[in-house]
Amino acid sequence: MKLASLKSGRDGRLVVVSNDLAWYADAAHIAPTLQAALDDWDRLSVDLENLATDLEHEVIPRERFHERDAASPLPRAYQWADGSAYVNHVALVRQARNAEMPESFWHDPLMYQGGSDGFLGPRDPIPLADESWGCDMEAEVVVVTGDVPLGASREQALAAIRLIGLTNDVSLRNLIPGELAKGFGFFQSKPASAMSPVFVTPESLGERWKDGKLHGALMVDLNGKPFGRADAGVDMTFDFGTLVAHAAKTRALGAGTIIGSGTVSNRDAAGGPGKPVDQGGLGYSCIAEVRTVETIQSGKAETPFLKSGDSVRIWMEDERHHPIFGVIEQTVD
Repeated sequence: MKLASLKSGRDGRLVVVSNDLAWYADAAHIAPTLQAALDDWDRLSVDLENLATDLEHEVIPRERFHERDAASPLPRAYQWADGSAYVNHVALVRQARNAEMPESFWHDPLMYQGGSDGFLGPRDPIPLADESWGCDMEAEVVVVTGDVPLGASREQALAAIRLIGLTNDVSLRNLIPGELAKGFGFFQSKPASAMSPVFVTPESLGERWKDGKLHGALMVDLNGKPFGRADAGVDMTFDFGTLVAHAAKTRALGAGTIIGSGTVSNRDAAGGPGKPVDQGGLGYSCIAEVRTVETIQSGKAETPFLKSGDSVRIWMEDERHHPIFGVIEQTVD
């Protein structure tokens, strides 16, 4: 089942979307918003699944689904916590600045609390007031949970995952060092993120969702050219069961909590830093990583951060090369 929110008010209007993303059926008679559906998931998900089946069989009224009309599936959420599950990414960044990699990073996930009071829609521009801030995209996988009890096990956490999607987690790289130096974490350096047009239930993903990981190439284009093709199921040190359980170690998580994977990152086949797509590699899911590799290899970062007019495209394809979650397609404003 694929769910989306059409732009309407602060929290959108819940719709069920066909598997090919061509059509939608209004779900307001079941739940007005996705958050309302998540709050009563055990009961309402059955009705939503039946609606999705009727939509596929074309036995109910349907309308054309246009991704430009979609808000984030959760236009705002009670909680957004982003992890750093691809430790290869962290290791490269620290290597570039000659910082030692703590051993704990390999068995204790990094996670920060992001702003969730407003997410960008998949076609909304990326607002940037000052190019000197070093604007970067970060292509990631996200999951949305139901209620998760305090101290949940990995298995309980996995069972609580309701939906899966993608995000462009926008970062202002040049503001990060100053904020982290204060010892109190990110705030101004992490503006609003954009979510994929649809979120998808784990069951609908088949073998792509396995062992708490989403498997498949996460496609990233920058200004119309291939930038990243890393496999989200490879080199993921911490699966989503582990990430959700980590978040719930000292607090219960409410239905509608979004947990991010952090920047998807693959090592090169030889074990070293990844190579650009145009050099036969899988590329990168953020600009910071390619700048890190450039610094390691030549002593200087060459690739610029995003500037006004730049375009970013993020998606994942099925076996027929059709987008699974729709496409995040944004221009820096």
